[in-house]
Amino acid sequence: MTAREHRTTTRTVLLLGALCLLAAGGGVFAAVAPDSGRAAFESEAGSAERSTPGLAAPVVAPVQLAASPADGAQQVNPAAPVSLRVTNGSIDRVALTDSDGEAVEGSLSPDGTGWSAAGPLQFNSSYTYNFVVTDAAGRKTNDTRTFTTVTTANEADAAVYPLDGMKVGVAQPLQITFSEPVLNKDAVEKAIKISSTSGQAGAFHWFSDSMVRYRAENFWAANSTVTMDMQLFGIDFGNGQIGNFNKLVTVHVGDKKVAVADATAHTFSVSVNDKPAGSWPATMGDTRFPSARGFLVFMEKYRVEHMSASSIGLKPDDPAYYGELDVNYATRLTPSGEFIHQATDSALPYIGVANLSHGCIGLGPDGAKWVFDNMTTGDVVQVVNTEGENANFDDGFGDWNIPWPQYAN
Repeated sequence: MTAREHRTTTRTVLLLGALCLLAAGGGVFAAVAPDSGRAAFESEAGSAERSTPGLAAPVVAPVQLAASPADGAQQVNPAAPVSLRVTNGSIDRVALTDSDGEAVEGSLSPDGTGWSAAGPLQFNSSYTYNFVVTDAAGRKTNDTRTFTTVTTANEADAAVYPLDGMKVGVAQPLQITFSEPVLNKDAVEKAIKISSTSGQAGAFHWFSDSMVRYRAENFWAANSTVTMDMQLFGIDFGNGQIGNFNKLVTVHVGDKKVAVADATAHTFSVSVNDKPAGSWPATMGDTRFPSARGFLVFMEKYRVEHMSASSIGLKPDDPAYYGELDVNYATRLTPSGEFIHQATDSALPYIGVANLSHGCIGLGPDGAKWVFDNMTTGDVVQVVNTEGENANFDDGFGDWNIPWPQYAN
């Protein structure tokens, strides 16, 4: 071996020895050993550098978001829940504001992974949903989303009768008239809870897509209270129309006052709480204008009511034309013009004798004044022995002329 070969061999042995020492001491090559158990490198979770598998463990799973409504959603029901849910992280803060900058209050779940808005939103409004979430490595992410609620054109309202706090008679049905047609009738009925202190159960009857009434099988119990709890905010009426209100209506029922008008006997008799209260001679509709038969519910009263023959289609050349006149103590039975009122001076000699009115029930001064003073909205008169038909369902409250099985169907 030459001197040069000896020197080369010596360097090779020394280099191999150094590498062995490094390996034994846990150098670079040792770090790749999967079971080395060393913690020489800071974990990626601690340094918050990675969320995907790499050289070190543990891996930080990405935060998963579930926000409702979805970003950019339109025509959102104001009653729909607004919420944020996260997995693999927690919610740091949430801010939900409308286009005017008004904040919507909300609450965070105890574990910090859920947030829900408290209370409903407004119609026809734009909302901004800003939130900050934190992953398991402590990294924060800020996100902003927007959505808009149902427009005014799809906002449905309703009028209710009787009015809240009103006192009515035992025959008064509850009526709701909707601003838009209702297609989802079952959903609307389920959102309306009606109860009575008498324990009477009732039924809805739809007279049209826009009007429904509710009554019990029999007249309401005297001196009871009926409560109508309408939770219609956010209810889908159908065809994109959404209810915009909740309302609690309390109706007080008075004494049971029922009258019977007999077109053959020419009498008008009243009972109060099933006891006779008075009877008076009457004149009713003649053969051309017979009084409507069946049950007619009292509506409104006028101390003096102006009547015009032209309102029922009569012209001056018609023998039945009476021009215009004022009558005293008028109580309306139908919107079309049937009243109980004091007979005109020319008709007074015929009360109790003949029928010669244009459908109204004419009484003498004493009888008309008693009815005006003592009977009210929701009281009822049953007209018998007349040739007239039942009043149309939309001509007053003809509900009691519909058999119960048909009404409740």
